[in-house]
Amino acid sequence: MSGHSKWANIKHRKAKADEKRGRLFTKIGREIIIAARQGGGDPEGNPRLKAAIARAKEVNMPNENIQRAIMRGTGEIEGAAYEEMVYEGYGPGGVAMLLNIATDNRNRTASEIRYIFSRNGGSLGESGCVAWMFNPKGVISVEVPAGEKREELILQAIEAGAEDVDDSDAEALEIKTAPEDLERVKKALQEAGAAITSAAIEMVPQTTVTIDDPEMAAKVMRLVDRLEDHDDVQAVYTNADIPAAIMEQVEL
Repeated sequence: MSGHSKWANIKHRKAKADEKRGRLFTKIGREIIIAARQGGGDPEGNPRLKAAIARAKEVNMPNENIQRAIMRGTGEIEGAAYEEMVYEGYGPGGVAMLLNIATDNRNRTASEIRYIFSRNGGSLGESGCVAWMFNPKGVISVEVPAGEKREELILQAIEAGAEDVDDSDAEALEIKTAPEDLERVKKALQEAGAAITSAAIEMVPQTTVTIDDPEMAAKVMRLVDRLEDHDDVQAVYTNADIPAAIMEQVEL
């Protein structure tokens, strides 16, 4: 199964290293705030906070930013009170779209997200319209070229408990696990010397819709990009499967 995360990997390899850096810091900061508010400021006793801090360090977020976000979450310093919610909708071609939202103003966010959908060939749907199509999974992306190392890492992942390994990308592997097995599989891959580019719990579609028309693919990817650009959108998931050959023809 391939989906948004795979085309994101290709897109990110082609993007400039510092593109959207500030926006990414904002999103991760909100995740740290929420995690600290819900489970406390000690990452060893708060798995969600630990994962958020690890993600922050992966993108070189300054330690002072991380600590400030933790303190806002625990109430040690003042900050906005973010509320988590899930938005559901449909993109061009009827593809399902699921959004994780963190906002301090739900009315403003709903209006702005609805506008983005309508301006880019989609529609914001009612609660429950597409959520049933997705399941939470641990998703690990690893950069690795073809060769013996690639086969070795696939075996390491399976032995550590991976449910599925997608090796259709010549430069990367996408490994899926049960949510509770994510850290164990990630640790096994790190010990094997894998170059992990991301590891997180994501909403993975049970089935996908193949988009084999470059124009339609561009519309879907454009909507995803516009949604991801919104500060209140923490993550965008879709059941669209865009083959690599089609992605290479897309101009956003």
